[in-house]
Amino acid sequence: MSQLEEMRNFVRIVESGSISKAAEQLGIAKSGVSRRLVELEKRLGTLLLNRTTRRSSLTETGRTYYEGAVKLLGDVSELDAMAADSDASLSGTLRVAVPLSFGLCHLSPAIDEFFRAHPDLAINIDFSDRHIDLLEQGVDLAIRIADLGDSSLQARKICPIRLLLCASPAYFERYGIPKTPAELAGHRILQYDIGGSSQLRLLDTQGAEHLVPVNAPLIANNGDFLKDMAVAGHGIILTPSFIAWQAIAAGKLVTVLDAYSPPQLNAYAVYPQTRYLSRRARILIDFLVARFGDNPYWDQFLS
Repeated sequence: MSQLEEMRNFVRIVESGSISKAAEQLGIAKSGVSRRLVELEKRLGTLLLNRTTRRSSLTETGRTYYEGAVKLLGDVSELDAMAADSDASLSGTLRVAVPLSFGLCHLSPAIDEFFRAHPDLAINIDFSDRHIDLLEQGVDLAIRIADLGDSSLQARKICPIRLLLCASPAYFERYGIPKTPAELAGHRILQYDIGGSSQLRLLDTQGAEHLVPVNAPLIANNGDFLKDMAVAGHGIILTPSFIAWQAIAAGKLVTVLDAYSPPQLNAYAVYPQTRYLSRRARILIDFLVARFGDNPYWDQFLS
């Protein structure tokens, strides 16, 4: 076995958190991963991981070796990419994590087009709104919709995410149309929640902040479900335009308080700072930026 393979094996153990997870991500037997680690330590003549029946931790030497291995493997990947023909077909496996609603609504046609251009590429997609640990899960890149503040990740903006307050015409006919943020406190708010705030934060045209307490009769962690409940007349939602645009265009939902906007969000492609971004990941990001851009197609229907 080459020294680079030993390094990759060791880095995967450290970043996944266990030999079992490393074996799963590498697609080899647990005994094979363990044997490679033992062979590496034997060759180096030192212990890299303190192992018990429950957990393992890096030794001081192991941490130094890990940091050097990550840099070296990144340099090797960069050299390979520089030497490769830029027109060569993409191959290998790309592991991507994407938000559920955004992925199902808008990524399917994008991946269809990307696959047609790169038929030798394999893509493993995790559809979930939870923020996973990219290193631990062995994910190459993730798409996240956020006001990004995680300095441990590199990020590239894919497109802006516009948030709208809207409800069905039947709801507004029954409960009235709120004219100010303060009036929202008396309305039925259908709340998206994955551990966030119980307040709505809106900004007026002068940038002044308006905080609206929410007493939600319905809370869910899926935007498409909440959109359907709003269409059915159960309340007002604060939702991304990429979820609601078709219902708005069809007149099933009507926006309200358009002069007040939530803080700006964006969709980002994020990846660990400690990782060299593979050519296949870079090309996918370039493709998504070009496809969605600063004025994504779903917002063009609302202009």
